[in-house]
Amino acid sequence: MDDSPLRITDMSDGMHIEVTGCGPAIVMLHGWALNGGVFAPLVQRLSDRYTLYLVDLPGHGLSHADATPLQLEACVAQIAARTPPALWLGWSLGGLFALHAAATRPDRVQGLMMVCATPRFVRAPDWPNAVEHDVFNQFGDELQRNYRGTLERFIALDTHGSDHARAELRLLRELLYARGEPAMRALQEGLQLLHDSDLRDLLPTLQCPSLWIGGRRDRLVPSAGMRDAAALASRAMQIEIARGAHAPFIGHADEVAQAIDRFISSSNRHPREGGDPATCAVVSGQATRNPVTGSPPSRG
Repeated sequence: MDDSPLRITDMSDGMHIEVTGCGPAIVMLHGWALNGGVFAPLVQRLSDRYTLYLVDLPGHGLSHADATPLQLEACVAQIAARTPPALWLGWSLGGLFALHAAATRPDRVQGLMMVCATPRFVRAPDWPNAVEHDVFNQFGDELQRNYRGTLERFIALDTHGSDHARAELRLLRELLYARGEPAMRALQEGLQLLHDSDLRDLLPTLQCPSLWIGGRRDRLVPSAGMRDAAALASRAMQIEIARGAHAPFIGHADEVAQAIDRFISSSNRHPREGGDPATCAVVSGQATRNPVTGSPPSRG
């Protein structure tokens, strides 16, 4: 009998969702300009024990023609209607959708995993560990003048600093157009979301446990910002990949997969058995669990 994981392509109208694997469900949401194929290194390591729902957001990958606005509620409503209760994992831009889902649909989201994603991507007086205010506006302006050059520069920024930067960049270049060019409309809407969104107020309301995975060398989402975000959630685990950048699940896929396993295992156990984690920190995928120190920035 063939024991290989099941792989199905959901051909329903709307967003493209690929389903692969067997076991507890994980919905996986990619970052700006990419598609669900970016999670291939994690699929290789997780699909033997989890059912993975790999979403192509509207205007991206095989959802290129999907006219759904790239807005939080519009996308989350469609994804939630087509997937079972699950853990939700969001990378970068995808983290905004995952966090919105966890806050608005606690009966559908069993756990939240944020990979190089925070509730607010741009700096503010009360949120210092983020990128400068004009970064995403600049990308939007450059996108109009040089579409491909801007996308190339962005994915290079994704990998900058990683000790596997060349291999990561090579894979991202292969994936960028593998399912077709991302639609200009969706790219502009995504940049606007990254610039405008501030979901910090949702974190204390979360009913599910959360995992925050960051790269110490990330130039887009500083690891200090990941710690700030985790400190706002009451049941959070924070992981820092010491030599990772903005896409640690590519060059450091083993560490990220192990962190996911530990988080899910811990979340499924009773607190008296060491599960349902209180806020804790793990550095570079090691098994030590230490309380997150400090407090999130004051919002005055």
